[in-house]
Amino acid sequence: MYSCPVGGGLCFALVNTLLYAAGIAVIQFDNTLETVFMVLFFCTVGFTVSIPQLLKGGKAVGLLLLLGIVMIVLQNGMGGAIMALMGKNPLYGIGCGSIALIGGPGTAAGIGPDLEAAGAEGAKAVSIAAATFGLVSGSLMGGPTARRLINKFQLRGKSGGNDDGIQKEETVVTDSGRLIKGFMIILLGVGIGNQVSTWLTQLCGFSFPGYIGAMVVAVVIRNVMDAGKVDFPDREIDAFGNVFLSIFLSMALAGLKLWQLVDLAVPMIVCLAAQVMLMFLFAYFIVFRIMGRDYDAAVMTAGFIGFGMGATSNAMANMQVVSKKYGPSPTAYFAVPMVGSLFIDFFNAAIIAFNIGLWS
Repeated sequence: MYSCPVGGGLCFALVNTLLYAAGIAVIQFDNTLETVFMVLFFCTVGFTVSIPQLLKGGKAVGLLLLLGIVMIVLQNGMGGAIMALMGKNPLYGIGCGSIALIGGPGTAAGIGPDLEAAGAEGAKAVSIAAATFGLVSGSLMGGPTARRLINKFQLRGKSGGNDDGIQKEETVVTDSGRLIKGFMIILLGVGIGNQVSTWLTQLCGFSFPGYIGAMVVAVVIRNVMDAGKVDFPDREIDAFGNVFLSIFLSMALAGLKLWQLVDLAVPMIVCLAAQVMLMFLFAYFIVFRIMGRDYDAAVMTAGFIGFGMGATSNAMANMQVVSKKYGPSPTAYFAVPMVGSLFIDFFNAAIIAFNIGLWS
């Protein structure tokens, strides 16, 4: 999902950095459309929050979501504290916290400019660099952590290693009517959401980014439609979201000023090393135990590390590696994608907006 826009954007950013270092030129972009696609993408994230689905998910989804929210607070709190102790703006700690890790590249590119507007120069580059680190570390950590738990407590799935319970990629078939309906619903969420963000700013006394209102309105629209038994074009909106994210990411990464990372290199390394340790300890000693101390809990631990350090795709890859060797875990394959791809981004964005307003 991220590979093409991230790869292309980073390649352009590297060329621009070389031109800057050589004193030849610096290419700058008008970020108007970047902001538009960012708000559109986050609006589609809000449409994924279905309260009936959350209730249907039961105990495992609720517990995993609660653990994810706690992890957001811990990542931001520890990141901010480390940056402050090293004499840097604590807002950089959010950039190396849940913006990059639980949020991933999309959130890093989207919220990084808000950190810069709050006074953390170069925070966008910091956030995206940290997100790239998170994607790699989350992939490396998940499988070994689950394997350690499985071997230590002698856990096994219901049958030998196979692909049972693993979600298969689906082909989405749609028509022009559902596509237009989905797009118009997105525009409705963005339009009303812009005013909601203004009201929230006036009510709370600190600036709320435009995407927060769009996400809140999207949640309301989705659940009103569900309650009224109105057909909701969820797959079409998800497809639009992927398109918006890809365009937005390519624009955001192409405009990175990588030379701004030089002064923050050591604080970033310290902060990200601490984040890796925090994730391992939290997943190993807390997530595994709260989720039941059984085989499903071990697989969910691998998935939690995946989306807690990078993206839901990391989580699914981690769980697939474990399931192929030790056996299927339908509970994990249901709960982790529900939390990682449907619910956690909404809470993450809300908590980040609160942290920015508090620390700026």
